[in-house]
Amino acid sequence: MLTHRQLFLLNVAQTSNSPRLLEIERAEGLHLYDVQGKTYMDLVSGFAVSNTGHKHPEIVQAIKDQVDLYMHLSVYGEYVQTPQVKLAEKITSLLPEQLNSVYFTNSGTEATEGAMKLAKRFTGRSEIIACKNSYHGSSQGALSLMGNEGFKQAYRPLLPGIKFINFNQQQDLEQITTETAAVIVETIQGEAGIRVPEVEYMLLLRHKCSQTGTLLILDEIQTGFGRTGKLYAFEHFGIVPDILLTAKAFGGGMPLGAFIAPKYLMDALKENPILGHITTFGGHPVCCAAGLASLEVILKEDLMRDVAEKESLFRELLQHKEIKEVRGKGLMLAIQLSSFNQVESVSKRCVENGVIVDWFLHCETALRIAPPLIITEEEIRKACAVILEAIEFYK
Repeated sequence: MLTHRQLFLLNVAQTSNSPRLLEIERAEGLHLYDVQGKTYMDLVSGFAVSNTGHKHPEIVQAIKDQVDLYMHLSVYGEYVQTPQVKLAEKITSLLPEQLNSVYFTNSGTEATEGAMKLAKRFTGRSEIIACKNSYHGSSQGALSLMGNEGFKQAYRPLLPGIKFINFNQQQDLEQITTETAAVIVETIQGEAGIRVPEVEYMLLLRHKCSQTGTLLILDEIQTGFGRTGKLYAFEHFGIVPDILLTAKAFGGGMPLGAFIAPKYLMDALKENPILGHITTFGGHPVCCAAGLASLEVILKEDLMRDVAEKESLFRELLQHKEIKEVRGKGLMLAIQLSSFNQVESVSKRCVENGVIVDWFLHCETALRIAPPLIITEEEIRKACAVILEAIEFYK
């Protein structure tokens, strides 16, 4: 009889020739447990998803309660579904007043796709500007925005009318004109290896978009739900986007995304043509119930309060002659090393010693650190000791 691992390789579509192949039996809090009973500290949060930790009891209970009432009823936007209404009301109450209309999707990629369509429909323009080394998803439209040709070349032709600028380079903002429908920017670049822009750059970006009638789309799919110490990272920069993208941690472990915009802007999808953007499962009631519970946990347990202190502790502890830099914001950090071979070796050693770290699509020479917000000081110290041992082992 074939093992689960063998069946996984045989029947489950693969994304690379080197999957982790960890067979996880259960997860709780910061930890994953494999079928042999080995414990792992999850320092990537399922890739910025499990901000409240794995299997938070209040989120699990919200899921069970909603399943007992109903699951899928109809395509999105036709029925009044309480979990959607409650989550939309809650998230908009925490955002700037103009961001008052939520279009629920299944993922961050789908949020990107919807925002692209909305920008074109509302402005009547077709040009979209993205940043080099950006990542906004892998579907055809989102892939067109990816600022790394190596990941795109096998899938061309992609969408026309896409231009690229350098992130955090003020002079490139002159490329935004009255022909530009939207500029889409990660508030903090994720897959580029955690690149935090200057406040002045973000202010000038907002001004240039307003000046040219261009919609500013901020991708907060990785940065949202407290990861940087604010609910959304744009709060650090004193600006407000025209369209906000959110996903990953938004669903509390369930698949959920959204693009959020002023209602007058979102209403452009209602006519000419009718049903300008549709989805069957977007805003699934069980996912929305989980998302609301997750948001309430973050607020009730004040999980954003200590994020800056935890960042400081990581920075204090991650000192080694092989570490070139620790950069990022809050619990979204990159440990810059020298080569991919070093990153790969250190990452494998960490997993062997029970700490899961990873790297980045566009920055293979850095390690990704993005633990659940619930991580404690003791756990940070333990995790950093494992990382430093791995670096020393392979220096």
